[in-house]
Amino acid sequence: MSLRLYMNHHVRRAITEGLRHRGVDVVTAYEDGAASFDDEHILERAGQLGRVVFTHDDDFLAIADRWQQAGRPFSGLIYAHQLRVTVGQAIEDLELVVKTSDADDMANKVQYLPF
Repeated sequence: MSLRLYMNHHVRRAITEGLRHRGVDVVTAYEDGAASFDDEHILERAGQLGRVVFTHDDDFLAIADRWQQAGRPFSGLIYAHQLRVTVGQAIEDLELVVKTSDADDMANKVQYLPF
């Protein structure tokens, strides 16, 4: 089963729409009613939904590290610095991760883009 993504607030709409056009299951924090949640609650909410967070926000890296150190489970995090990945590259890399990984592959891990 392929991964399902949860897009953080600041991810460009073009990335979300491009992934949807390619058949990737994506929900945004805004669509989920979580646009005002802080980062820890976003990571927690995505886990409740069985989704992996995609973000450009480097604060998530510190949160994931703390959770890993504490043994606190999360469903996974995919991070790309917004100035180091184009929209097209993000779509291609995310599609590859989603279609070649499963929930067990991503659990409690951080994946960096671009490849």
